[in-house]
Amino acid sequence: MAATTSAKSDIARPELADQGRTRVLWADADMPVLRQVRARFEADQPFRGLRVSACLPVTAETANLARALTAGGADLVLVASDPLGTQDDVAACLVRDFGVTVGAARGEDGNGYHRHVALALAHEPHVTMDDGADLVAALTFVALDRLDDVHPAVREWANQTPAADRAAKIKDVIGGTEGRATGVARLRALETDGVLPFPVVAVDAATRRFDTRHGTGQSTLDGVIRATNMLIAGKRVVVSGYGACGRGVAARARGLGGQVVVTEVNPVAALEAALDGFAVLPMAEA
Repeated sequence: MAATTSAKSDIARPELADQGRTRVLWADADMPVLRQVRARFEADQPFRGLRVSACLPVTAETANLARALTAGGADLVLVASDPLGTQDDVAACLVRDFGVTVGAARGEDGNGYHRHVALALAHEPHVTMDDGADLVAALTFVALDRLDDVHPAVREWANQTPAADRAAKIKDVIGGTEGRATGVARLRALETDGVLPFPVVAVDAATRRFDTRHGTGQSTLDGVIRATNMLIAGKRVVVSGYGACGRGVAARARGLGGQVVVTEVNPVAALEAALDGFAVLPMAEA
C-alpha cells in the first residue's frame, strides 16, 4: 500500500490518468533493475516513517522511481524540476493510482513552479531528491532567514512559520540526492560558503558516463527533430564542446548521417574529437 500524505496535489489534467498509467507501465517494462529494487523495498520497508520531497522531472521513468520509494514506505511529494518536460498524464496517474502527492503542470510559469517548490518544502522532508538544487537552495535560505534570496511564492510559504521554527525543522533532514551537474555546482558553492545544511549525494557523478552521454545525446537530437521535422542526414551539424554531452550529440548526429563538426577550446578534448573522427574547427570557421 502506497504511503499517503496530508499535502494536496496540484496537477493540470487529472482526466488523463488512464493514459498516464499506460505510459508508466510501458516504461516499467523496460526498467527491470528498478522492478527488482521495488520488490525488495516492498518487503524490507526501508523508508517507513520517512517524508521524502523530490524535485525531479515528472516523467514515466521518474514515476517508476516514485513507485519504488512509496513501495518502501516513503511518504512522497513530487514536484516538477522541468515544467517543459512534465507529462501531465503521468502526474495524474501518480496521484490517482499510486498515492503520490504531485505538484506539476506542463509549461507552468515561474510562479507556478516555485509554488510547487513550496509544496515540497511544506512537506517538511527527512530526505530531498533534487535535479538542479532548487529544493535544497530554497530549504537552506529559508532556514537561514535569507528570504530575499528565494522566490516570492516560497517566501509567502516561509512567512507562515517563525524563523526559529524554520531553522529547527531543517535539522530533521537526513540528507539528499542531486542529479544534475549544474545542481552539484550550486551545492558546492553553498558548501564553500559553509551553509550547506546536510550531506547530499551527487548522483550525476555516478551516471554521467552513460546518462549524460547516451541519454542527452539521443534526447537532444530527438528534440531538434520533433521541433523542426528536419532530416539530419546530409546536414552539417556543429557541436559546441566535446564534453560528455557533446560526445553523445556528435556520435548520434553522425549515426543519423550528419556531417559533424566539433568546436572545442580545450586542446586535449579537441584532440580527442579529432581522434574520434570528427572535423574540429574554430567556431567562426564552423
